[in-house]
Amino acid sequence: MLKNSALIVTDIQNDFCPGGALPVSEGDKIIPTVNRYIERFEKANSLVIASRDWHPKNHISFKSRGGIWPEHCVQNTKGAEFHPNLRLPKKVQVISKADNPDKEAYSVFQGTGLDALLRKNAIKELFVAGLTTDYCVKNTVIDGLAMGYKVYLLVDAIKGVEVNPGDSQRAIEEMISKGAIKIDELEQ
Repeated sequence: MLKNSALIVTDIQNDFCPGGALPVSEGDKIIPTVNRYIERFEKANSLVIASRDWHPKNHISFKSRGGIWPEHCVQNTKGAEFHPNLRLPKKVQVISKADNPDKEAYSVFQGTGLDALLRKNAIKELFVAGLTTDYCVKNTVIDGLAMGYKVYLLVDAIKGVEVNPGDSQRAIEEMISKGAIKIDELEQ
């Protein structure tokens, strides 16, 4: 099942977890489940990708520049580091996104070399986990589908920021309506 597959672990960074600058309520609670997926992919010798917001100090998404978010995941800060409980493998491919001060990038595909990396490794299927359901996970899944990948949404390993109540559920419904396949670890 994991042949020609990659796991994308989206933005499990300190600033998106409790105590961070832009915390997802209980965002750290998905980490044990994400770690189990990482172990499965590592045992299958499949590609594991970890994305991270990697903002310059003056990023356009910040309120100080007219954006909607507080300053978060600024390059080379503790807030931008992966959560300490996340067990990424030694061979993890780290993809930095939203590192241009004048461009927002929610999708891991946007402004990165992810598509080229996946094609070079003959990847056909993506399994997506992480933070946040209603922004970076959603945009990554939708872009992956648009690029022709079969995309599995790991619903037990995602969590949303919920700017508006129900945003995460609407995001899940949108991803599924566009072709994502919902997976829950308990169904495995």
